[in-house]
Amino acid sequence: MKVTGGKMFSLGVIVNTITVIGGTLIGIPLGNKLKEKHKAVFFISIGILTILIGVSMGLKSQNFLVVLGSLVIGGLVGEIFEIEDKISGLTKKISKKDDSNFATGFVSTTILFVVGPMTILGCVNSGLNGNNEILYLKSIMDGISSIAFASVYGIGVLLSAGSVFFIEGGIALLASTFQFLTLPAYLNDFTGTGGAMMIMIGLRILNVKEIKVGNFLPALIIAPFIDFLVILIH
Repeated sequence: MKVTGGKMFSLGVIVNTITVIGGTLIGIPLGNKLKEKHKAVFFISIGILTILIGVSMGLKSQNFLVVLGSLVIGGLVGEIFEIEDKISGLTKKISKKDDSNFATGFVSTTILFVVGPMTILGCVNSGLNGNNEILYLKSIMDGISSIAFASVYGIGVLLSAGSVFFIEGGIALLASTFQFLTLPAYLNDFTGTGGAMMIMIGLRILNVKEIKVGNFLPALIIAPFIDFLVILIH
């Protein structure tokens, strides 16, 4: 089966999914062997690193008003549909218990793995040209990250492999449709919005503030629409 402008299966996406699964399977038993005081070191380290990644991504934004608008509108949509609570409900069904770490791990790694320039550029290149170099590099980075996150958050990180497969696979499949996202005007604000959410995750990991980051996921869809309106007006 062929789809114009994209490939049904992207080898880069498959490799990326496998590295996340592999990293998670390495990280979970590693985390089980760690004492609580050692896990605390991991929590602090991952929290600080997540904030640094978020700041780096956030500063790529070309229009912080777009990021603000996306977060406000997306957050309100998420609150209305109670996305975070639904993710927590999924937690109970899969893990058979109320495990907040599961939801945090899933949301954190999903945003980390699928938001950013490497995801968009890599998937579009893979879908249009069959060039998987960016996705291969991203796979190595995600595999290492998944080991660290899985050692702290466990099985929730494994579920993010599904996010990687379906979201990246969808972008690669519809590469010609999503090609506009590679333009700086869209890509930078999309990345900036994801960066703001990464900072929220970092604050949550460090127990600075309990933020329902899952409710802000719609902001990633809203950001390109706001950018489109801004470009249309100008």
